[in-house]
Amino acid sequence: MTKEIKLANPRGFCAGVDRAIDIVNKALEIYGAPVYVKHEVVHNKVVVEDLRNRGAIFVEEIDEIPDDSLVIFSAHGVSSQVEDATKARNLNFFDATCPLVTKVHMEVRKHAKANRDIILIGHEGHPEVEGTMGRHINSENSSIFLVQDENDALTINVNNKERLALVTQTTLSVDETMSIIDILKKRFPSIEIPKKDDICYATQNRQDAVKQLALESDYIVVVGSKNSSNSNRLKELAEKCGCKSALIDEFSDLDLEDIQNCKSIAVTAGASAPESRVMEIAKSLENYFDAKLVEDGEDNENVYFKMPPGLR
Repeated sequence: MTKEIKLANPRGFCAGVDRAIDIVNKALEIYGAPVYVKHEVVHNKVVVEDLRNRGAIFVEEIDEIPDDSLVIFSAHGVSSQVEDATKARNLNFFDATCPLVTKVHMEVRKHAKANRDIILIGHEGHPEVEGTMGRHINSENSSIFLVQDENDALTINVNNKERLALVTQTTLSVDETMSIIDILKKRFPSIEIPKKDDICYATQNRQDAVKQLALESDYIVVVGSKNSSNSNRLKELAEKCGCKSALIDEFSDLDLEDIQNCKSIAVTAGASAPESRVMEIAKSLENYFDAKLVEDGEDNENVYFKMPPGLR
């Protein structure tokens, strides 16, 4: 029985992650080390280690950064308070926030200016959620509330049911988010839903590919780090579709006993996992099991986000 290793398409890096990593690399090239990055630029161990070795220093607080340093905000975005603190110290900075996250920040400000209450669907403590909540203004006439799951959606109380808007974290599970939105629509019929989905195109595409692969495979390997929201959603989705799955950073994290009797093993990757690591793991599986490696589906993503003017 020849095992088959299927490579999911699309997989791995999205345009926002590509841009964020390019910003750090370009800044190191032009300005030299060290370059300070507020939070891990993307949630991936391999990427962060590589940038650290090149001279990037990752910090959680702006006051950890020495005067006259160069700062980069991570792809997850930051609060207004962080941006103001950076400007107040006259630190030179580049913003690597994913443009799709920036779009959500702008929606929050627009709704707050219009005196609407806002519900944000997302995971408490995730840097993207902290950044988005921290973009809220006009707190005397507008409030922002976090909803994490269906239970929160059923119990959340807002100040103004008639003037209420919704935004979401960009890296959530599409299906779970829809079920939360359905509950909120029933409870608050006037809630304003975003015209265009806040969940990012790459998150959606990778989840669609996993749904298809779960039907065709005995096991799905998700390449990504434990703190990556979109990678965790891929693993959960595979399991929800009835397919065993593991989230790993490297080949040695895999329990090979677990997949010994699997005929078809699929490999996908979260939006912050580098292709080099994905291929390394896929090739290791191919060699270990003397398997056949095949591409599954097509990658039709051709999205590109421009670099900030100072780095072009």
